[in-house]
Amino acid sequence: MSHEKIETNVGWMAILIAIAVSFGGLAEIIPLMYQAEAVQPLPGVKPYGPLELAGRDVYVREGCYNCHSQMVRTLRHETERYGHYSLAGESVYDRPFQWGSKRTGPDLARVGGRYSDDWHRVHLTNPRDVVPVSNMPAYPWLAETAVDPAAVAANMRALKRLGDPYTDEEIEGAAAAVSGKSEMDALIAFLQGLGKHAPKG
Repeated sequence: MSHEKIETNVGWMAILIAIAVSFGGLAEIIPLMYQAEAVQPLPGVKPYGPLELAGRDVYVREGCYNCHSQMVRTLRHETERYGHYSLAGESVYDRPFQWGSKRTGPDLARVGGRYSDDWHRVHLTNPRDVVPVSNMPAYPWLAETAVDPAAVAANMRALKRLGDPYTDEEIEGAAAAVSGKSEMDALIAFLQGLGKHAPKG
């Protein structure tokens, strides 16, 4: 088939473009699939504990990722503000990962330990009490809502099937670990763990 016939026949042109794009896509995607399996956790990075895991579920459920990324890019102004740029080994146990680029609020990849638990509690209850110009919504009901121990244990069992190295003892102890804890306690535990194993500098 000549080049001229392909260019003047819309049907053939569409089919051949689709084939070319498919091969290009496969050439890009397949190596990344194997690379993702090869990503190793950074030293000290472990699967989330029961309370942190419950907090991460609250973070995802409430859509916090819509305004806060968890990805410090390699740009100088970002590393000067937030710290070392994000590495894949920090997020190896995140499903789905919380990297992103949309920032209405600051990036949270390195927020762990930056503020006290009490500061986070006040901030989540009414953000304007600590940041007067904040446009973040308040989440006071999280302090009144208890963590569901059965849901946390079920989540850990599912993550274990996906490859997270939870032991049977950790899963059995999940209910006791979150007993009497509120969703706000859990969210604060999750936030306080962010970036604690990130490279320094």
